[in-house]
Parts: sequence; C-alpha cells; structure tokens
Amino acid sequence: MLTIYGVHRSRASRNIWLAHELGLPFKHVPVTQHYRLADAAAPGAPINTRSPEFLKVNPNGHIPSIDDDGLVLHESLAINLYLAKKHGGGLAARSAAEDGQMAMWSLWAATEVEPHAINIIYHRVGNPTGLKDPKVADAAVAALRGPFAVLERALAGKSHLVGDRFTVADINVAEVVRYAQAAPELFADAPKVKTWLAACQARPAFRKMWEAREKEPA
Repeated sequence: MLTIYGVHRSRASRNIWLAHELGLPFKHVPVTQHYRLADAAAPGAPINTRSPEFLKVNPNGHIPSIDDDGLVLHESLAINLYLAKKHGGGLAARSAAEDGQMAMWSLWAATEVEPHAINIIYHRVGNPTGLKDPKVADAAVAALRGPFAVLERALAGKSHLVGDRFTVADINVAEVVRYAQAAPELFADAPKVKTWLAACQARPAFRKMWEAREKEPA
C-alpha cells in the first residue's frame, strides 16, 4: 500500500493528483506544515512537519513524503517521476528520450519557475508571516517572463510537453506553474501556457484532488 504524507494544501497535491490519474489506492496521512500551527509541539497538536513520528519518516521535516511498501521517498517531483515509471501507462516515459525530457521539465520547473512563483503566492495571496511586499511580487513576475516565454515556445503546435500526450511532465510543471496564477499578466502574455494549464486543471483527477484541498483549513 502506498502512503502519502502531507496535506492537500502543500506540494503533496502533486502526488495525490498523480495517484488519482493512475487509479492508485493510497493511505493519506495529513501531515501539516508546522508553521501553520500556533504551537506545533503543544499536546494534542495535529501531526505536523516537526512531529517526532513524522521526522522518523522524513528527517528533513518537509512534506510530502511517501512510503511505498517500505520504500521511503521525499521531494514531490521525484516521487511523481518514480510512481509514473513504476506503474507505467500513458503517463510514463516510453523511451529513454522521453524519460530524459520528463526529468528535464521537472527540474526546469523546480529551478526556473518555483522560486519566483512562490514569491507571487506569498506576496500577492499571503504567507505565514502575514506580510506582503508588492515589490517582491513584481520582481518575481519580471523574473518569470523569461521562463514563461520558454514554456510558451515549447507548447507551440502541441497540447502537452512530452510525447504529444498528457504525462507526468505535465503534472509536475502544471503544479509549479499554478503558483503563478495570482499574476494573470504572465498568462495574458503566454496564451498557450494559459490554455495548457486550464486543460490540465480540467482533468477529473485534478478536480478530485482540488475538491479535497478546498475542504482543508486555509
């Protein structure tokens, strides 16, 4: 049995979405971020990223993690690449070339997009400190114009990133790009990215994950 550790309002959303796409049964342990709690160490506090029982799973103290029949993995994008490869089907690579492209796009999303997209969420939507700095958000938007242009060109004449079909690469990149949705000006200048992301988020497996996410405390 696959166990996924992490609330839906975290990067665990990526793994839960993929599990739904694959039709994988899984146990969900809703570990929350310690900084969302007034006192993560208080008696009766929900299991969180500083809870001793979770630190035995992931000593880094981050979510998500998985336990797949004894194999423990961390890092959401790597987890998705592993699960897709293990279970095969259309989401997985069909060649070494596709495998390389899927890894490339996942690492691209993590390095070129996520650091800036996180600042858009933090400083336009909200963050644990409650402080928003419009200048930080504007700088993040400016920094993302280049990566968005790269993604726009990559989607020219096609609907998906790898193999002309929906794959784990689309999930990994879409879940990172989602963080930038509080900056509609980026999508106005990248209509193919906007259309692609909307199609990804219209999938039943994404909607199932999102509906569960919406039921969690903000």
